[in-house]
Amino acid sequence: MNRLTRVTRTTAFKLSALYISVFTLISAFLLAYIYQNTNQLMSAQVTQTVDAEISGLADEYVRGGVRALVESIDRRARRPDASLYLLTDFAGNAIAGNIARLPSIILDETDGGIRRVQYARLEADGEVERQALVRIFELRGGFKLLVGRDLGDEQHFAELLGGAMRLWLVVIVIMSAVTWLFVSRRVMKRIDGIAETSRRIMHGDLSGRLPVAGNQDEFDRLATNLNDMLERIELLMRGMKDVTDNIAHDLKTPLTRMRSQVETALSEGKTEADLRAALDTTLHETDSLIRIFDALLRIARIEAMAPESGMEPVNISRLIESVAELYSPLLEDEGGALTVDADPDVRAICNGDLVTQTLVNLVENALKYGRLENEPLRLVMACHVDGDRVCVSVTDNGPGIPKSQQDRVKARFVRLDESRSEPGYGLGLSLVNAVARLHGGQLLLQDAGPGLTAQMDFKLAPVEENNEAEDSGNEGEAERS
Repeated sequence: MNRLTRVTRTTAFKLSALYISVFTLISAFLLAYIYQNTNQLMSAQVTQTVDAEISGLADEYVRGGVRALVESIDRRARRPDASLYLLTDFAGNAIAGNIARLPSIILDETDGGIRRVQYARLEADGEVERQALVRIFELRGGFKLLVGRDLGDEQHFAELLGGAMRLWLVVIVIMSAVTWLFVSRRVMKRIDGIAETSRRIMHGDLSGRLPVAGNQDEFDRLATNLNDMLERIELLMRGMKDVTDNIAHDLKTPLTRMRSQVETALSEGKTEADLRAALDTTLHETDSLIRIFDALLRIARIEAMAPESGMEPVNISRLIESVAELYSPLLEDEGGALTVDADPDVRAICNGDLVTQTLVNLVENALKYGRLENEPLRLVMACHVDGDRVCVSVTDNGPGIPKSQQDRVKARFVRLDESRSEPGYGLGLSLVNAVARLHGGQLLLQDAGPGLTAQMDFKLAPVEENNEAEDSGNEGEAERS
């Protein structure tokens, strides 16, 4: 009973019941309409046939009198068709025709109107009760003439149509029930899968995803969007957990060091200079902690931003050139070089400020960790179009990163042993990775042989938006001029 109640409350059951009712009513209306119009058409044909018979018999009577009329009726009555004839005298006695018995009250109505009557017809095997449409006229001399048409064919057609109507309604109900069972089971199965996944997620298993059948129906589109949302939620929750774990582990050391310095200053500091030196050291450590928290907050804000936040057509080629102009003198002073290999006037849909920050981070990262002892640092900033994406990369000629560690270094506070001697907190690539994900891409680290290539990709701006951005840039330059 509970299962039946659960099924009847489902949307699939209600929709199926509605469809069954609608289709049944429409089918009944159409069949009734067809029956009514067909019956009217056949009645009109019968009336026309009767009128034609009456006209012919009237001509026979005018030309030859009663004898000619009787001969014509006898001749026509022997034909194997549905026509009916009856000629009676003034006393109601049958003179000619193929009707064996007829209610006497029928012969009394001689107004010439057409009416439906019940009669007995002479057949080879005896009298047969039938229905007919007839007209009755009174002739000179008290004679009465009945001409009609048997309705057997019409009744047979009505029975066939009624049987077809009943069969059609039964088929409609059965097919609707089968369709309901199929749709209900399929829909209920999909909904039960969604409910089961939701329960797993509510119990803390954020890795659960809604099932996708792959037929691109509305359930698949809903499941895909919800899975993307769950992916985003899981990423944010994992990021929060990672931040918490990293803060607990990586910030414990500087905080412990600050406490030790303060305790040492309190216990061993004898002069103002000793205390001031302890305060300066503590202040330096505090600034480092503030910078770490600022970086963490910046990454958290980027990961929490909507994908459309601040997105507009940006000339990536000019942006790369501006960053290169900023750092080229620094590398040239050290004997290195920074070159640009970019397609001209490439525009992408992106947040220009965040992209600039990621390029600066990648260049700064290369300056810190991409140097070789006996070889000057050489950087290449590239920008190329690949299909509908714009690929931006920074390549150095340094020692690179082992392939096994290339995914690991994107996490927060991860620093390889080789880079421990350099200042930093292990958050630069995490920031770049967050910006890449915000733009629907990813940060790829690849061996450059020698060196390392850090690559991001962005959505290519459509030609119309490129032209609009170009026009607005030209107008801005004209105003500044």
